[in-house]
Amino acid sequence: MGPQPKVWCLHRYVLGHEAMGRMSTANVLVAGMRGLGVEIAKDVILSGVRSVTVQDDQHTQWTDLSSQFFLKECHLGQNRALCSLQQLTALNPHVQVLAYTQPLDTDFLLQFQVVVLTNSSLDDQKRFGELCHSRGIQFIVADTKGLCGQLFCDFGECFEVLDSDGVTPASVMIQHISKENPGLVICTDDKKHGLNKGSKVVFSEVQGMTELNNSQPVEINVCGPYSFSINDTSSFSDYIRGGVATEVKQPVMFEFKPLREALQDHSLLVMNDWGKERRHKTLHLAFQALHGFVKTQQRLPQCWCQSDADSLLAAVRELNKVAQLEQLDEAVVRSLSYTARGDLAPVNAFIGSVAAQEVIKACSGKFTPLQQWMYFDALECLPEDKDQAAPSSFLPKSSRYDGQIAVFGSDFQEKLMMQNYFVVGAGAIGCELLKNFALVGLGAGEDGKITVTDMDFIEKSNLNRQFLFRSQDIGKSKSEVAAVAVREMNPQMNVVAHQNRLDTNSEEVYNYNFFKGLHGVAAALDNVEARVYLDGLCIKYQKSMLEGGTLGSKGHTLVVVPHLTASYGPVKSNSSGDIPLCTLKNFPHRIEHTLQWARDQFEGLFKHVPENVNQFLSDAEFVERTLTHGDAEALETLEGVWRSQVNMEAGGTRPQSWEDCVSWARHKWETLFNNDIRQLLHCFPEGEVTSTGLPFWSGSKRCPHPLDFDPNIATHLDYVVAASNLYGQIYNIKGRRDRNSIKKILEGVHVPIFTPNSSVKIHTSDKEMEEEKVMGTRLQELKQELASSSLKSSAKMFPIDFEKDDDSNFHMDYIVAASNLRAENYYIPAADRHQSKRIAGRIIPAIATTTAAVAGLMCLELYKLVQGHQNISSYRSAFINLAVQYFVLSQPCPPPHFEVSLPHQTSQSEPVRV
Repeated sequence: MGPQPKVWCLHRYVLGHEAMGRMSTANVLVAGMRGLGVEIAKDVILSGVRSVTVQDDQHTQWTDLSSQFFLKECHLGQNRALCSLQQLTALNPHVQVLAYTQPLDTDFLLQFQVVVLTNSSLDDQKRFGELCHSRGIQFIVADTKGLCGQLFCDFGECFEVLDSDGVTPASVMIQHISKENPGLVICTDDKKHGLNKGSKVVFSEVQGMTELNNSQPVEINVCGPYSFSINDTSSFSDYIRGGVATEVKQPVMFEFKPLREALQDHSLLVMNDWGKERRHKTLHLAFQALHGFVKTQQRLPQCWCQSDADSLLAAVRELNKVAQLEQLDEAVVRSLSYTARGDLAPVNAFIGSVAAQEVIKACSGKFTPLQQWMYFDALECLPEDKDQAAPSSFLPKSSRYDGQIAVFGSDFQEKLMMQNYFVVGAGAIGCELLKNFALVGLGAGEDGKITVTDMDFIEKSNLNRQFLFRSQDIGKSKSEVAAVAVREMNPQMNVVAHQNRLDTNSEEVYNYNFFKGLHGVAAALDNVEARVYLDGLCIKYQKSMLEGGTLGSKGHTLVVVPHLTASYGPVKSNSSGDIPLCTLKNFPHRIEHTLQWARDQFEGLFKHVPENVNQFLSDAEFVERTLTHGDAEALETLEGVWRSQVNMEAGGTRPQSWEDCVSWARHKWETLFNNDIRQLLHCFPEGEVTSTGLPFWSGSKRCPHPLDFDPNIATHLDYVVAASNLYGQIYNIKGRRDRNSIKKILEGVHVPIFTPNSSVKIHTSDKEMEEEKVMGTRLQELKQELASSSLKSSAKMFPIDFEKDDDSNFHMDYIVAASNLRAENYYIPAADRHQSKRIAGRIIPAIATTTAAVAGLMCLELYKLVQGHQNISSYRSAFINLAVQYFVLSQPCPPPHFEVSLPHQTSQSEPVRV
């Protein structure tokens, strides 16, 4: 497989290089392409494994459309795997996606490193589980029935995890090290060391006691929050000053039981909802009994059928004669029977994304795997009143919502379709929410509507987690593209797209009249301040709010119900120090954004282009395969390959000397920090307004200014020195550090005058069409030019892997200079080298699995809001960490109450409680 482009390398910030290297060699099988299977396949493909094979030998039915987002009405009666293949392939052109339409067999499974079964029989689970366990194949079972879900993992008898939690290794500054046995290390008092007994550390930058520098990892004993002891230092040199102790993560081994054996071990159940231990232990038996029911009856229990529920409960009681649970939750068995025919998008989104994260763990060896069972239910979504609708209300209607009607009935479906909701944000969570809304039919009726606003435009780095977007959408409005994608998924959807930032500047648009017509609000925002502002509007206009957020593998959800739960509240301090990366990098307003931008520049210029060139030189099919990736991505890749192979005199960028490298760096400086900014200001002048009359440059969207190059300004020359040396490295040209000699070369570099291009208009569809025509013509030219035998005989290039801790390699020099120059463009305070390295180490992007899980949980709360649940015990707030199987679902906090005295109140009057 080819090199991974920067869009999918965002996962490296969460998983790391070694884990991503393992991922790139993994072949994964996902069996079953109903709603659950396609969610798993989607998330795994976005993560960047080598290949994913989707298997299904069944045909599309109406109930599939309730949660299978790649199936349409025209696919009815056709194979589910084949119908899903094209859309799955488009998610990540660097992952091979195959379809298999025959039943599973032993020989077929042996070609995979990870096997996932969905909607499978217990007999198949046992049979294939034994095979995978004996052959060292990681085995996962995922299943959903109505409002209940099940997950099982077996990664073999000895599975090594390189990093169990993904937490950045502790790194502490040293104040003193004693010469004794054992040596006592005193850390500076500005930060607790955070180490545990048995942790291992390595030392660096220690002055005096240099024997510790670059030694093997040393095991420590914790003496206090600011001190720890190490081995014998009595024979070492005297400590003088300085030093850093950095934690070294140690591999952890895990042992798994095969499914047949694990079925009998209730200690392997991982709990996820307070107060549901008895329920989930009962579900463990109930799912087994349900398999038995299907095997004998050749069908699932009928919707809300009392006799079928009695039969299932009798089977569970029989199983409990062996399991010996102290008390069964008989109500959950009946509820499972009543709703087993249901196929719900939010449940599949949650269970599917958690299962996909387990696949990633199996492939990468990073994060703690599930050991070994997990059950989930959202039975609180059922009506609070006990008056059951007529049985005919739950019968299939040959409708795309049949899987949902089987659980809630047709009356509730009509109510969902009449809703008017406001979605704020069309990024990672926003895309997942809109997908779920389309599947459940929210606002899909004549009187229903969804309004979505997002002021951002699609960037290439969005594609790895915002799955409604494709490479041809780069540069377009997120909200508009998302609206089109949702209508494609469900043509009944009524979606209106805005491009407004939600803040005080848009109060004329989002005013009393706007909120008066809403049933609720869904917040898919990337910062706390915006959430607080939206929460204030919901309080002001008495509207419910669904809120969710992610930070790498961590996520949370919150539901706000007027007069029933606490609101989101004021800004809370962020004690974790982690920085989420969900902000469009064309409009930065914090130094974190410019640092991320600089890192992407580094990866694109010095890693991905050389990797693409080398693959072009060694792979005859590279050009043809790249042309299938979408015109925008193909043009960027092939143009980069061509320019890198053609000498500068002929219009390319291939250097022949060190002087050429300096010239390239100077021209790149002009492009990034002057020309690109001038083009942006030409498209969006300082006084630009949106279609609704609001200022385009407002709030945190800073209006930039171009920079003029001056070699006597340190940061300007820093960029040229670092960029020219790195450029020389990828062509094996020896660089230089002497700044005066580089200044001398710069005197002879001619920089052409730049004129902004008036045809670049993001919002003009005619221009977009013209650009696509030009793009297609240029692609054909590139195809012919790259067929030249002279290019195929070019020398290979030398890609660079970023390493921030080597101060002599120009890597951080480039990042710091590029980031601070872009910060100067946007009037953002600069960061020094130390700050940049510290901040860059904390940037954590959103990942597909966490966003899908959070959106699924938010939509389960939506069911309750639409029904009008009034018991706070029915609602759930969630805190999850997919890296370590941490799931806490708990009742939301009630709103605060105050006692006030009314004016003219007598001493005998009772205070009023509000």
